[in-house]
Amino acid sequence: MEKFTRITASACPLPAENIDTDQILPARYLKLPRKGEHGKVLFRDLRYDAADRERPDFPLNRPCWRHAKIIVSGRNFGCGSSREAAVYALYDYGIRCVIAPSFGDIFSQNAAKNGLLTAELSEAETGALVAAVTSEPTLVVTVNLESQSIARGEWQCQFTIDPARRTRLLNGWEDFDVTQSFRAQIDAFKAADRKVRPWAVLS
Repeated sequence: MEKFTRITASACPLPAENIDTDQILPARYLKLPRKGEHGKVLFRDLRYDAADRERPDFPLNRPCWRHAKIIVSGRNFGCGSSREAAVYALYDYGIRCVIAPSFGDIFSQNAAKNGLLTAELSEAETGALVAAVTSEPTLVVTVNLESQSIARGEWQCQFTIDPARRTRLLNGWEDFDVTQSFRAQIDAFKAADRKVRPWAVLS
């Protein structure tokens, strides 16, 4: 998994609350193979109409945000069913960070496992950032995971994230790497256990 330390990019405002995983990736696309193609169907039913034409009023379809790498959204982003493919869709599209007041917990877990940062701000700070990127879409936002800060011009604030997910993202760790980070403790436990239960060690 690619490490996440810092990103400076345009940020697209999607201020709606309770954007669920079915809106992020409609269920009919769940059978897509994991080949980096999920980005094509990100927000498919919101981005396109019934005739498969782009909706010009949807923010990601606007030229200023078409290549955004950051999304600023409302509370409870990623709620709903536990589909990891929703994270694939965001990541494959090019999104590397979603900023919101809160997230669906399973969504946040899946995000951290796939290199996508979920940064939590207060409702007031998120609202201020939405207003800022809406009024001046050409100005970029910097998200720094090491300092847990978000900056846009002179405006700056601190975001929160689960410490374990922060460590995983900073190091680019897969599940195996997380286990390996406890190698010293595992070896110490095994050595102590051999002394207490020598009969349990397989030859």
